[in-house]
Amino acid sequence: MNDAKTGPVRIDLDLDAPTDDMSPSSAPPVPEADQQPTDAAAMQRLATMAARPSSRLARWFWGLLISVIGFFISLAAWNAIVGLLTSNAILGAVATVLLGAFVVVCAAIALREVSAFARLSRLDRIQMAAATALADHDLAHARRIATSLTTFYATRPELRWACDAMPARLAETFDADAALGLAEMNLIAPLDRLAIQEVEAAARRVATVTALVPLALADVVAAMTSNLAMIRRIAEVYGGRSGTLGTWRLLRAVLTHLVATGAVAIGDDLIGSVAGGSVLSKLSRRFGEGVVNGALTARVGVAAIEVCRPLPFRARPRPSVTGIVKRALTGLFGDRV
Repeated sequence: MNDAKTGPVRIDLDLDAPTDDMSPSSAPPVPEADQQPTDAAAMQRLATMAARPSSRLARWFWGLLISVIGFFISLAAWNAIVGLLTSNAILGAVATVLLGAFVVVCAAIALREVSAFARLSRLDRIQMAAATALADHDLAHARRIATSLTTFYATRPELRWACDAMPARLAETFDADAALGLAEMNLIAPLDRLAIQEVEAAARRVATVTALVPLALADVVAAMTSNLAMIRRIAEVYGGRSGTLGTWRLLRAVLTHLVATGAVAIGDDLIGSVAGGSVLSKLSRRFGEGVVNGALTARVGVAAIEVCRPLPFRARPRPSVTGIVKRALTGLFGDRV
């Protein structure tokens, strides 16, 4: 007969951490199913797409497609005008005048684009020449660059006084750093302030649309249009006057530079601190993405300033992305971003 007693069995558990302090209030929050990290922020996707190298086969395809379509449209227009002239001379004359006016407008647009590329190329040449003069410590070369900038900005009303005083002050400089620093402080500094205001406005606009508009791809469209407009205005501030094709070229160059240097990474210190600094960003994924997209837009703006600026940052400090983000987003998502 079995004498063993039956009853509850006690098993001692050796826990690694004490359980005295555990309570529902100290337990970690359960993650929401729809809460996604901001790794797929619109600006990061936009930069990655823009920096993707284009295929030569794709360029040939689109070039030939546009050529074929343009050829057949021109042929159809020509046949239509010839037919109208044969059947009705008055209607044919009207069609000829309209087509001629359209061709003149297209030629004017093409000339404006060529002029925009020429002005951007001039700024690029001045920037490269300034870097060479600083590296070689060539005072004569630096004075010629400063004189060229004075001529370039002579028609700007806000720089008229500085341009008038530049020749006399330039003659008092004795090294390349001083000559280009004088031009930077007197000619470029007022333009830097205008460009930074454009960056702040674009960052605020992108963050607001991302946070408040729940439509799919709305943040991507807002980031694309706002950044194109921002880069175009920054180029105009520095005298570039970029056209449509010039703006796309600048956007691609800026975003390619940002991707190559890893400046669009979401997980770095700046973006992480900005994204986590707002109380609303911790409560809503859309607000968090809005803060991140605004910060990345500010980075694109600073890169555009460096691309469009005719002189490198020497006498003046480079614009702080953190400062731009704080001024642009403070009060938008709370008192602290």
